[in-house]
Amino acid sequence: MDPSTIPVWIIAAVVLLALVQVTLVVVALVDLYRRPIAELTFGNKVVWAAVIILLNILGPILYFAAGRRRPPADDAAAAAPSVNPRDVADALYRRPEKGSGP
Repeated sequence: MDPSTIPVWIIAAVVLLALVQVTLVVVALVDLYRRPIAELTFGNKVVWAAVIILLNILGPILYFAAGRRRPPADDAAAAAPSVNPRDVADALYRRPEKGSGP
């Protein structure tokens, strides 16, 4: 098959898929590197690196969907008092009091 007979849209689609695949792999590997082992589903970075690299597009998608656990909730954040948005707005944008104005 002569490469010059391949339609341009097919070449563009293949290049786009390759860029998506490489981007997914790089982002997944960087996330895996930075994530503590306690936040991984199976607790083994080597296994997840192999899945990400060997399964092409599916590997990073599997990692992002099933490989990461959420970090445990911080007790200080959970115990923080709730803030009324109206109080925040009033503090930031004080409304002029009646009778005081130009």
